Amino acid sequence: MRPLLVLAAALSLGACASTTTKSGFLTSYEGLQTNTNAVRAEIMQRQDPALASVRRIALEPTVFASTVDAPWMTPAERETLAREVDAQLCFELTERYDLADPASADARVRAAITSVTPTGKIGSAASVVAGVLIPIPIGVRLPGTLGALAAEAEMLSREGKQLAALSWNRSAAPVGTDSPSFSRIGDALQFAEPFADAAGNTMTAPGVRTRPIPSPDPCAAYGPRFRPEGFLAKVATGLYVPQMSGAKKDATPPKP
Repeated sequence: MRPLLVLAAALSLGACASTTTKSGFLTSYEGLQTNTNAVRAEIMQRQDPALASVRRIALEPTVFASTVDAPWMTPAERETLAREVDAQLCFELTERYDLADPASADARVRAAITSVTPTGKIGSAASVVAGVLIPIPIGVRLPGTLGALAAEAEMLSREGKQLAALSWNRSAAPVGTDSPSFSRIGDALQFAEPFADAAGNTMTAPGVRTRPIPSPDPCAAYGPRFRPEGFLAKVATGLYVPQMSGAKKDATPPKP
């Protein structure tokens, strides 16, 4: 067991060596600063003081940037991943802002997936076996299983001024809580939530706290915010199961 853990620890150092790059999606990259407190992701972000005046936002559907080099992805996989990013951004931002149509919103939020690395199916199966054989409270991912997601997002005023911007990149860690998956987009789907968390924090003025979830939930079209069936599937199988953990298959963007 010890050699495997040493190898995984060494691999985890390599997993952090990726570099956040500019895709060209953001209207401006000027002023982006590296978040030195980020632990599991590479984050560059900026805020404009005018962000404090925003109360209502319009959410645009997530797109794929031209930098995405993933011919292995099917149209269905692309749609599933974009829908999950949409859902998580909706969940996060409606704890801070009201949704509105573009004509009446103070600002609009747009996001793009800029890179996707597939999760290895065969390696994931081996990781599940390793998790059974190695009695430790954290998961061990084997080489060939580690997926990744990179994305960018920004908030623009009605006049087109950039009020907040984020460039984000995360790879699955060999040791930790990133669950293996038989889905090629398993890791990318899992990382939609931490990306949205970072976007929500970046797009919130300093000192502003989150608020209770509105009722009725403006993001209900994506399904429930809390998905216990996905957690139970992970406990039972050791796998992340998109069909039980992600946004509804027929989800559509919410209407304000």
